[in-house]
Amino acid sequence: MIDLKNKRAIVTGGTRGIGRAIVLELAKHGCNVVFTYRKSSNESKDLEREAKAYGVQVYGMQADAASLKDAEKIVKFTIEKIGGVDILVNNAGITKDNLLLRMSEDDFDTVVDTNLKSVFNYSKACIQPMMRQSFGRIINITSVVGLFGNPGQANYCASKAGVIGFTKSIAKELASRNITANCIAPGYIITDMTEALPDKIKEDILNKVPLKRPGKPADVAKAVVFLCSEYADYITGQTIAVDGGMSM
Repeated sequence: MIDLKNKRAIVTGGTRGIGRAIVLELAKHGCNVVFTYRKSSNESKDLEREAKAYGVQVYGMQADAASLKDAEKIVKFTIEKIGGVDILVNNAGITKDNLLLRMSEDDFDTVVDTNLKSVFNYSKACIQPMMRQSFGRIINITSVVGLFGNPGQANYCASKAGVIGFTKSIAKELASRNITANCIAPGYIITDMTEALPDKIKEDILNKVPLKRPGKPADVAKAVVFLCSEYADYITGQTIAVDGGMSM
């Protein structure tokens, strides 16, 4: 059994889908958690109640993932409330899909700011407290489309590919301070986002998955917990695909 008792985590974009599953899985393993959300305050309160049932401290905080000022505020709050930051999970992400011909500058900028700049914001805000304690685990949620691209998602794919490059760079910068940085690249995971896809597209995606089934948010969350644990102490700079073999 992985034991994260008394560890302290920040999870961005924590109220729905993969983020929610990550918060619950961390709490289940004894980790205290501060998670962020953009608008869904009711969902935040529900998640707080559910996660606290594991006997840990859990706080939801409203924040704009694209704002460095908000990231610094969240890190300060986390240190004050739960005593520090051991784990950072950069999960916040959005899509604004369109063919490049029709994609607006705002659609490109908003996706990159939310999906990529947020990773910079929270990583930058967390590294000083992590360096002072000579321990840290940074897990960035990217996507398999950041590995091989996808039509109509140039903005999303660019942001997720950028997360991978960013993670490799900081893994090299921070390794001497006992701080690891890794990516998890989900494939076809059942979330509100993927459930909204037309049936034909979902069928086409499943045909590319060797395991012939979609994943669950908990599948990603379990990989996050593994990377936070002592079993992953010697893993850094890597991208682990949780995709049923889709990216092989």
